[in-house]
Amino acid sequence: MSEGAAHASALPGPEPQLVTDAPLAHLEWRPARSSGDGPLAVLLHGVGGGRQGFPQTGAALAGLGFRVLAADQPGYGLSALIEPYDLAGMADAVRRLIVWAAGDAGRSQGEAAARALIVGHSMGGMVAQELAARTPEHVRALVLAATSPAFGSPDGAWQAEFLRSRFAPLDAGLGMAGLAKQLVASMAGRGARPERLAEAERLMAGVPEATYRRALAALVRFDRREALARIAVPTLVVTGEDDRTAAPEVARRMAARIAGAEVAIVPATGHLLMLEQPEAFDPVLLDFVTRRVLP
Repeated sequence: MSEGAAHASALPGPEPQLVTDAPLAHLEWRPARSSGDGPLAVLLHGVGGGRQGFPQTGAALAGLGFRVLAADQPGYGLSALIEPYDLAGMADAVRRLIVWAAGDAGRSQGEAAARALIVGHSMGGMVAQELAARTPEHVRALVLAATSPAFGSPDGAWQAEFLRSRFAPLDAGLGMAGLAKQLVASMAGRGARPERLAEAERLMAGVPEATYRRALAALVRFDRREALARIAVPTLVVTGEDDRTAAPEVARRMAARIAGAEVAIVPATGHLLMLEQPEAFDPVLLDFVTRRVLP
């Protein structure tokens, strides 16, 4: 890890502000050591998450001088639903957020000013890939965490069975709280502490059931494998050693198809790595950003 990244991870972080008058509601951290807005970073949560899904990452990036937006994706938290609900629409909502955040700089300097480091976890990593494929001019760098370039097998029967199994607790009337209690524990790694898993459960339990169903239905149609070779920005592919959803071998194969991409495996961590062990995940992220993204 670089000295700058280690220093930033140790700094006390600024408190975020909740912003709702934007294309996506979000928590916003302003740069801790900068006279201006700083470069932009956007954090995108997974299917069972929300804007609170990066408990320490926003402050850590602000410590490096970034203006950080941790977004509620469409239909989550305080962000409105979109129609149709698909990865293309979700990526466009992120694009609009980036342009909105650029503000006057975007209007005076053109679209090139509206670029962001995108940190996407699981579904958020798929949205990040979709954004990079559709509007690469808005992407400064990518951190693809616990994600993949396609969702499972191309066999429609496999996808139908996946949806059936994930929806079964909801169909049985357990609600999102019951689903979270079952699912979070199954995704955790060896190093996850009980209080961290409890927080992940609370976050997932707060996702509207209708949004969760629509998000999963959108994910099973995702396939951007052919676009990996066209990614031309600094990219980190990172996952947990114990992740059974986006396993280390998936991360390695994905990184191998992106020119210049780095791969990192966080020890003893499962699928919810930035919630389970932010003290292990954030230094990996900050080291990459310090070396490959910042001037």
